Amino acid sequence: MHRLAAGMLAFALCIGAAPALAVEQSVLRDKVAALEPKLIEWRRDIHQHPELSNREFRTAALVAEHLQSLGLEVRTGIAHTGVAAFLQGGRPGPMVALRADMDALPVTEQTGLPFASTAIGEYAGKEVGVMHACGHDAHTAILMAAAELLAGMRDELPGSVLIIFQPAEEGAPPGEEGGAELMLKEGLFEWKKPDAVFGLHVLSGLTAGRIGYRPGPTMAAADRFEITVRGAQTHGSMPWLGVDPIVPAAQIVLGLQTIASRQVDISHMPAVISVGQIHGGIRNNIIPDEVYLEGTIRTFDEGMRNSIHERVARTAAGLAEASGAEAHVHIDLGYPVTVNDPELVAASLPSLRRAAGEDRVFEVPLLMPAEDFSYYANEVPGFFFFLGATPEGVDPAKAPTNHSPLFDVDESTLSVGVEALATLALDFLGR
Repeated sequence: MHRLAAGMLAFALCIGAAPALAVEQSVLRDKVAALEPKLIEWRRDIHQHPELSNREFRTAALVAEHLQSLGLEVRTGIAHTGVAAFLQGGRPGPMVALRADMDALPVTEQTGLPFASTAIGEYAGKEVGVMHACGHDAHTAILMAAAELLAGMRDELPGSVLIIFQPAEEGAPPGEEGGAELMLKEGLFEWKKPDAVFGLHVLSGLTAGRIGYRPGPTMAAADRFEITVRGAQTHGSMPWLGVDPIVPAAQIVLGLQTIASRQVDISHMPAVISVGQIHGGIRNNIIPDEVYLEGTIRTFDEGMRNSIHERVARTAAGLAEASGAEAHVHIDLGYPVTVNDPELVAASLPSLRRAAGEDRVFEVPLLMPAEDFSYYANEVPGFFFFLGATPEGVDPAKAPTNHSPLFDVDESTLSVGVEALATLALDFLGR
């Protein structure tokens, strides 16, 4: 982890220096309002032309062309389709990074919007509809507008800004690498290493214009497990002549649930183990020789994460052995826990409250979904927050969730997102 960087940041944020860059919030808001027509146009264009992970060619080209038109130093082709730009301010100072993700999901859109997606793609060897069902179209448009806003103030900036447009946040296709991890692996932070990084995510669980945040662990680590239970095939009428893998597979599904409920301290941090796939057998009267299980593990603590991995392997092996079968367990490490630097959060809350309104910024509970923003926040202090997407007057608890074919973003929230990112960047550079 970045203990030294975090310690230096905490010192810098606590010395009480007044911002070196004085920008009236009303002036900044007017600049955002002037960009709003383009902001909405970008969002709708990107929404209508979604692209799956590692295939964001059109989106990346649109982003790169815009950044180049602003006179920024631009790099393309990072982690396949990623784009990064460097904005050097007119005065010396620190560097802040702003990040957005660009990829869409294999979901067939059902919103009925006039700019709804009709795109078709390929996922896992199948033809699928493609949709911005998680709001990355909004993220990309928001950061494009924030980049233009900050570029227009470059002579006044006491420092610099690294602008990151990332592919494959939803996960690279099977057999490929991608996302934040690959951008870093290919040298993004070796090219320009910021002192802090900010990112946002639109969320159906919040009303448009509201901002949710949380210091410390915020979004879960997500790991995928595979369990193959092997027995010996036989006739369904004579199970004693073989080894039935279906029964121990069913016992393993139930046994895994006792890990979170009975074997780890969930009063410290919550944990979830879910089986999402079971495959085995081809006929009603044939006991197969193999059953396959696949699922996900969600945790917020690295010690609990490692302990649960060990317990999953032990539980599966023990229950299979008791039936005379064998269980082979493989766990793929996914995104780490997304941890918001507490000192950075505390210093940033006044910025968010000025951008969104004093009474429109709330602390939110732990969120079980995962985010590969976590990789950036493992390198430098990071702050990832949430921007409401549901219209006023609609109960967020009943709104279509992120990843739903009915998910949509109330466009009134886009300007709030731009103002929030710009305010965070300007205040950080000015401290």
